Amino acid sequence: MPLENYAKKRDFKKTPEPKPRENPEPAGKELIFVVHEHHATHLHWDLRLEHEGVLKSWAVPKEPELEEGVKRLAVEVEDHPLDYADFEGEIPEGQYGAGKVIIWDNGTYIPEKFSDKEIIADFRGKKLLGKYVLIKTEFKGAKNTWLFFKKK
Repeated sequence: MPLENYAKKRDFKKTPEPKPRENPEPAGKELIFVVHEHHATHLHWDLRLEHEGVLKSWAVPKEPELEEGVKRLAVEVEDHPLDYADFEGEIPEGQYGAGKVIIWDNGTYIPEKFSDKEIIADFRGKKLLGKYVLIKTEFKGAKNTWLFFKKK
């Protein structure tokens, strides 16, 4: 099950987050993205891209940059269910990711390239507009780290 890690970290009797569904329907004809502003232990932004029936997800410690060329660290985290794209709410204290979650931006995207090491996509959101890149990094001692930036 592709969302096993997501489900293991959550007690769905306590959190309002959506449960994974078997055989989820694609969000629509176009691929969706969402950026959540997440007021957890540390404020961060969660970038989520629809891909192969799940939302591929990265935690971004600083607000996503709207100007070209300014790079942001993005740490890949567990995949989330497609239903998470509409989630806003308060994750209760004592639960994984406790804190307020709000949608910072959302829309559709068109992938130009989507591989294990590089993603290039045209974002069509309210804030994120244009071509953005995610590149997997090889920082010593760090895994699952990427750079996220708007392409010049």
